[in-house]
Formats: sequence, structure tokens, C-alpha cells
Amino acid sequence: MKHTAAPARRLLAVALLAASPALLGAEEPKKAEMSPLPTAPAAPAGSGAAALEKLKALAGDWAEAEPKMGPKGAVAVTYRVTGAGSAVVSTIGPGTPYEMVSVYHRDGTDLVMTHYCAAQNQPRMRVKSVTGNVIALDYDGGTNVDPAKDVHIHGVRIELLGPDEIRETWIGWKGGKQEEPPMVFHLKRKTT
Repeated sequence: MKHTAAPARRLLAVALLAASPALLGAEEPKKAEMSPLPTAPAAPAGSGAAALEKLKALAGDWAEAEPKMGPKGAVAVTYRVTGAGSAVVSTIGPGTPYEMVSVYHRDGTDLVMTHYCAAQNQPRMRVKSVTGNVIALDYDGGTNVDPAKDVHIHGVRIELLGPDEIRETWIGWKGGKQEEPPMVFHLKRKTT
């Protein structure tokens, strides 16, 4: 996708606040023992659950093999697992003014994603296919976006080239049709 500014995606903020019973003048309750979180049953290959597991394995920092967004060796994308393993957050351009966030999670047997874009819209994607090591997601609605006219991300392909190498292809639309060429990030995991 062509942009005058470097591409960026994703912003997610969650805040939780709890009051201590001691601060409220109540007696501190006995702490119950925490039971381990339930483990989801194994899913058939090609399902949303299997795709989410592949994305979880990407947790860490990634640099571009052919830099487009920043200096060579700089972190271009981060992946992290959140929500007790129920979601994966991917951040492009972390800590930069064009930072963007995508959140991947299951919806029944599907894998879905919301992309918080620098274009000030939030397209949603749904898995189209999981073939071999390629996870393909396509546009499935969104907020602050009219797909017939607005610039937005309309599809994402994540190709797992190896445990420490991936290729992300971001397909942008403008005026109701695909912009050429898609934005491709060839990424390698940072080990130090």
C-alpha cells in the first residue's frame, strides 16, 4: 500500500482498576487458591485455533530483512501473546508516531483480526484460508471506513518461512479497488 508516511498499524490499550478491601475498611478476605487456566483442546489443522497457535509462536521482536520503515536492525514489528493466550497483538513501528496495532483472536472456529490503522480506521479481517504456512485474512467490515472509497487495509497474508523468518503482505484498497503494489515486510526475528 502506498503511503507518503511509513506504514504503521495497531494501538490497543486496556486498563483494569480494583479497590483493595483494606482501603475500603473491610477485612482482607482469605485468598482462594487459583486453579490453572483451562487448556483448549487441540484443533484440527487449518482451523482458527491452529492459525492462532502459529501466530503465538511469533512472540518477540522482528527486524526487516530489507529495511523500508527504519534503519537496518531496528525493531519493525513486535508480536506478543495476551489475554491468557487468547489473543496475539502485533505492533508495526512500535514507539513511532505511525505505530499501528493488530489484534488476532478466535471467533468460534475462525481467526479474526482488528487492525488499528494510522489511516484512522479499524478494518476487521477474517481468516480466508490457512494453507501450509500461509495465513490469509480478508476484509470483514470495520469502523470509520467506507470500503467503496476510503483508503484501508483489505487483506493480510502472513507467510511463515521458518521459526525466525516471516513475510507479511498488507493489501491496501482505495476507491473500492486494490492499490498496487501491496506492502510487503520480510522480517527476521531479533535474537539479541
